[in-house]
Amino acid sequence: HAGTATQNVVEKQLTAEGHTRFDLGREAFVARVASFVEQTGGEILNQLKAIGSSADWSRTAYTFSPELSAAVREAFVRLHEDGLVYKGHRVIHWCPRCGTSLSDEEAEFNDTTGKLYHLRYLVADDPRLSVVVATTRPETMLGDVAVAVNPDDPRYTALVGREVVLPLNGMRIPVVADSYTDPSFGSGAVKITPAHDANDFDVAKRHDLPMPVIIDAEGVVREVELAGGRVPPELAGLDRFDARDKIVAMLTASGALVKIEPHAHSVRHCYRCDTVVEPRLSDQWFVRMKPLAEKALDALRTGELRILPDRWEAVYVNWLDGIRDWNISRQIWWGHRIPVWYCEACGNTPLVSRTDITACPTCGGAVRQDSDVLDTWFSSRLWPMSTIGWPNEQSADLKAFYPGDVLVTAPEILFFWVSRMVMSGCWFMGKAPFHTVYLHGTVRDMQHRKMSKSLGN
Repeated sequence: HAGTATQNVVEKQLTAEGHTRFDLGREAFVARVASFVEQTGGEILNQLKAIGSSADWSRTAYTFSPELSAAVREAFVRLHEDGLVYKGHRVIHWCPRCGTSLSDEEAEFNDTTGKLYHLRYLVADDPRLSVVVATTRPETMLGDVAVAVNPDDPRYTALVGREVVLPLNGMRIPVVADSYTDPSFGSGAVKITPAHDANDFDVAKRHDLPMPVIIDAEGVVREVELAGGRVPPELAGLDRFDARDKIVAMLTASGALVKIEPHAHSVRHCYRCDTVVEPRLSDQWFVRMKPLAEKALDALRTGELRILPDRWEAVYVNWLDGIRDWNISRQIWWGHRIPVWYCEACGNTPLVSRTDITACPTCGGAVRQDSDVLDTWFSSRLWPMSTIGWPNEQSADLKAFYPGDVLVTAPEILFFWVSRMVMSGCWFMGKAPFHTVYLHGTVRDMQHRKMSKSLGN
């Protein structure tokens, strides 16, 4: 059902009509998308038939069908029961254009030449002393809660425990000692903005620091959470990049800007719309991946699974070895609603269920379902099982056709789909879903881009 991609296409249609999905409301928008999918969904199948694919076309399946939707819910509930699904308050990748969180794999790195801004923070109560920090994102400085230095860096030993003054708003923030900082990089001092940087988030947790959110879901600078007067009135309401230009001008005027240097670095972009991703503190649902990854690695190590060309095996292993928990909740409307309900009356939440809950089982009060939907890959990773009867372990098709033999696909989908199918198969069925993965090249357009609905090519 290609959640984000399909929703983006329909939202573009609405924009051309002068409307947004919020004008329609959730039910009407979902019906609109369903109608669009019904009209266009058969095109790929017809193309496959036209080039001579000899599949059993009576077995075509759809992730939104009742049977496959039941499998998706079953997988979520089982993983929750296994302690692998949880709700967490963490820094995630956020696309202001799509209005949703993204997984690590959906936030793609793009190499760019940007700027490195060196900023001077004066020591509180002794403005003769100062600390210089460097950042590529001065718009986030309004969310700074500390300056971190390495505990073994003799240059800053006397400053640890003291406070510096945050330019533009005059807030006092502490200097903390943390081994995260590299004394050999730049000045050896790092600004800590925990709500807008994953590494800073970890530092803030270790030092019990506040985590103010100062950039909202649309990429606008304003006080969102725990901000407490951090955003000056002349910056409130500005787009994050407009705010960057304004802040640089203000820092220059105040003398807090030491210098600007060209800086080559990688910036994450949304893989669907190419918008620069905003790291942002948010409540999301996650899957704990380490236990799943171990089983997928074992399948390769024991020879149960092989990947061709074999140079891709190292890529597969490297990704699974360093895997982080998977953010599976999406703030869009086209997708499987997360099967979790909340009771505001008695606080008996969250309620995770295989079937819809209409009233709280504890107090009988009204409940509301979680508004988020699951990442598309959460459902498509079940494909080798759900299309032949899983979770019905007695399914004749499941017994006859699982595991399959060979998966032929493209390298760019190795993380999104292939490895997740292997992890799911090993976890739920005890076997990898195929013995061989063959990865091939893909046809590109005249601009060397892959074919996609999002690009319109």
